[in-house]
Amino acid sequence: MRDGRNGEAGRGPTGLDLAGFHERLRAYEGQPAATAGVGKDLVNEAMIRHWCEAMGDTDPAYRGPDAVAPPTMLQAWTMGGLSGHSDRSGAYDELLALLDEAGCTSVVATDCEQEYVRPLRPGDAITFDAVIESVSARKTTKLGTGHFVTTRMDIHADGELAGTHRFRILKYAPAVAVAAQAPAKPQRTGAPAARRPRPVINRDNAGFWEGVAAHRLLIQRCTGCATLRFPWLPGCNGCGSQEWDTVEASGAGTVFSYVVMHHPPFPAFDPPYAVGLIELAEGVRMISNVVGVPYDKVRIGMPVRLEFLRVDEELELPVFRAQDGGDG
Repeated sequence: MRDGRNGEAGRGPTGLDLAGFHERLRAYEGQPAATAGVGKDLVNEAMIRHWCEAMGDTDPAYRGPDAVAPPTMLQAWTMGGLSGHSDRSGAYDELLALLDEAGCTSVVATDCEQEYVRPLRPGDAITFDAVIESVSARKTTKLGTGHFVTTRMDIHADGELAGTHRFRILKYAPAVAVAAQAPAKPQRTGAPAARRPRPVINRDNAGFWEGVAAHRLLIQRCTGCATLRFPWLPGCNGCGSQEWDTVEASGAGTVFSYVVMHHPPFPAFDPPYAVGLIELAEGVRMISNVVGVPYDKVRIGMPVRLEFLRVDEELELPVFRAQDGGDG
């Protein structure tokens, strides 16, 4: 049997005819995923303000009488909220049900692509149509085995095309569930523990990781306008200058937002655990683990303090220890 990683013919672990099943899936390509969708709100200043506050974006283009919406808000105006939308097509639901029946019961969003045609302004009425653009052959990933489903949404403002949003999900059978169906493999005694993923270090962020190795958390500072920025970038978002130096963070911060990770499981991690968006005293934000407190005790506004955690013989990471409410 071929594993189907690149769409090869064969049968899956449940005896599914992979080639035939993929043809059934491909029959949905080109069918509508949503038709004549209507945004629940006009483009409005309140949502723009909330978005900018959450993102820390102070660009003056998003304020005042001639304000436009941040381009990356494109999808936000089409979202249905907790009550959902009533305009999703039967074809899309059928496709997802077919994948569920094949054991691909889990889903994860993988990526999106956006194209901006014209700015959105307060008062614009949003409409949209979406199509099932493609369904991949069977793919094997670390999460499990399944199919990538890509939809393309065309978003209009007062009837005029404003942008295109491609959204891709992976509908998959979790690797844990697949492994449970396979014969058990003998465990090797003395096998090394799984290692954390290695950070991608390049010429743009090498200085940051050099600072971590020296137990220093370095923030870029534009030498043109003195704007601090994190994560590290080759140029300044404020003035465009490519000249910069660094300042060392004091290590003080607060939890600006956080998420508790329960799934999917990875061998090098022990869920559940808290991942925080930490606002440093210097004003920039970074993502890191919150330690020293149970995951369900992490709170927005909680003060934290930088420390460095050695996770193996090669890797050390900056993390943040809660300064109140912790159990140690």
